[in-house]
Amino acid sequence: MKVREIAPCCDPVLDAALSAPEAEDLAGAFKVLADPTRLRLLSLIANAPDRELCACDLPALVDRKQPTVSHHLSILVDAGLLRREQRGRWAWFRLSPERLGVLRDALTSD
Repeated sequence: MKVREIAPCCDPVLDAALSAPEAEDLAGAFKVLADPTRLRLLSLIANAPDRELCACDLPALVDRKQPTVSHHLSILVDAGLLRREQRGRWAWFRLSPERLGVLRDALTSD
């Protein structure tokens, strides 16, 4: 029986296969990002003038109640996608560029 060689249809997405821990880590981060409210929060913070926003401003921007926004922000912080800084009574949030860079790199190839 003759075996045909088949050329790949496209370039590989990743430079190397993911290890099991890397796959678990990325899957967890993408699961966090699978929620539209969390994606919206990230995009608002990323596009804020100083690349940070006060938690006090976010409920109105995403049309959600404060407890719901706090819940989503906590999930983003726990996933390492946002950093939280307490300033007086309010918490301020900014992106975690290192963590987001890992996700970006997983989606792009050179």
